Amino acid sequence: MAWIAIDAGTSIIKSVAFSADGHELALSRAKTNVLHPRPEFSEQSMEEVWQAVCRTVRECADMCGEAIEGLVTTAQGDGCWLVDANGQPVRDAILWNDARAHAVVEKWRTQGIITEGFRISGCVTYAGLANAIAAWLNEEEPESLQRAAWILSCNGWIVSRMTGRFMADLSDGSNPYGDVRTGEYSAELLRFYGRQEDVSLLPGIAKHADLKAPLIAEAAQQMGLRSGIPVVMAPYDIISTAYGCGASSVGQACVILGTTLCPEVITDDVDLTLEPAGTTIALGENRFLRAMPTLTGCEVIEWAARAMGCDSLYALEQIAAESISSAALPYFLPYLSLAGERAPFLAPEASGSFHDLTLTTSRNDIARSVYEGLSFVVCECLQISSPRLHEVRVTGGGAKSNLWCQMIADVTGLTVLRPEGNEQGARGAFIFSQAIERGVPLSQILDQMPLATTVFVPQEKERTLSQQRFQRWKRLRSITSSTWSDLQGEQ
Repeated sequence: MAWIAIDAGTSIIKSVAFSADGHELALSRAKTNVLHPRPEFSEQSMEEVWQAVCRTVRECADMCGEAIEGLVTTAQGDGCWLVDANGQPVRDAILWNDARAHAVVEKWRTQGIITEGFRISGCVTYAGLANAIAAWLNEEEPESLQRAAWILSCNGWIVSRMTGRFMADLSDGSNPYGDVRTGEYSAELLRFYGRQEDVSLLPGIAKHADLKAPLIAEAAQQMGLRSGIPVVMAPYDIISTAYGCGASSVGQACVILGTTLCPEVITDDVDLTLEPAGTTIALGENRFLRAMPTLTGCEVIEWAARAMGCDSLYALEQIAAESISSAALPYFLPYLSLAGERAPFLAPEASGSFHDLTLTTSRNDIARSVYEGLSFVVCECLQISSPRLHEVRVTGGGAKSNLWCQMIADVTGLTVLRPEGNEQGARGAFIFSQAIERGVPLSQILDQMPLATTVFVPQEKERTLSQQRFQRWKRLRSITSSTWSDLQGEQ
């Protein structure tokens, strides 16, 4: 008997079959299109996402060769997935990396609303969250909100098609309207953002056994499975990925080197008096995930590869590895997203730049500085999340780079562990489903499914130099950030 874990990312849907002891049996992938009707818009067809889920589940079940005992889902977070009273899409989903609500967020920031909201949610609102998107829709596309019965997440959308239930888990419920300490929606937050009317559109937050529901007949037929098998709603992808990497205890850290960089630390308390930064997600049982999901990640590496005429990311890494001296590198601010940056600071106007270029700067130096700039972002995010860390686990497409993993170890001074396997989000969702199914702590399931890792230890000489450059990099950003608004006005 096997379970299938569905990991619905922004551009790829994956279904992975696992045996009862956690071994991967089969994998199916399908690409989904991200639509950009305007440069700052980022949308997806909700029906295309659902059909990709059905197709990959069917293929995975066929390849698995075992009876499917249950399903579990994890997915991209944030965004706004509107459905009507019949559970049908009202419009294309607006994604987490959409920038249309920039003016809304800027207004809230100048009014101090974002800071006030952080004191309750532990999260900094940005343009890709449902509150900002709903405010934009209310002004620009009110008919969509009028037709909507539910504001769902991607995970909520998939679960609704599988089970006929409209719900959120603690992770999706945390941001933007959740009180991080109570694990419930906050009427005060709805009032802060002027979205009191959204309360009727928010799905209930399911916990523990309520996260499980039977697969309905219509969905079972589309997937080629037996109706009635359990469907478990796991936390959204960044939490499930941390679990899949083996990080579930207080003080453990994980960095997802994916479309976004997402450094995250599990804590047993939250300090809402700090300078607002990042996202805090309630995990239940007095545990929280302090996360700094950036808007710039591996897309920056891909941009650099294209700009330098490399035919692969590996080719870019090889060029970077040939740089002779880290001391001679230019400094790179990697804020290339059209939506600016959201963590560890909120700056919708942020833009990227190189500094300290000379006639002696080589192609190799430029390539290496791209990896270094992203490593500095990781270091800063981890330092803000928790000052007491001993190791960090890395995963995602970028973690395949030995150069980058070693650089993160050198910059942070932390031992970096890279778990084996590529589907840590699906693995974490499966582990979560087994904890729900068996009614035992998550840590017990993790202990039963150990994971081999490759270890990268900080190099003392590089560590000293990296720390000096990191401090200079932050000072350069502080100076350069004063020009961001002016530069945006020229675009």
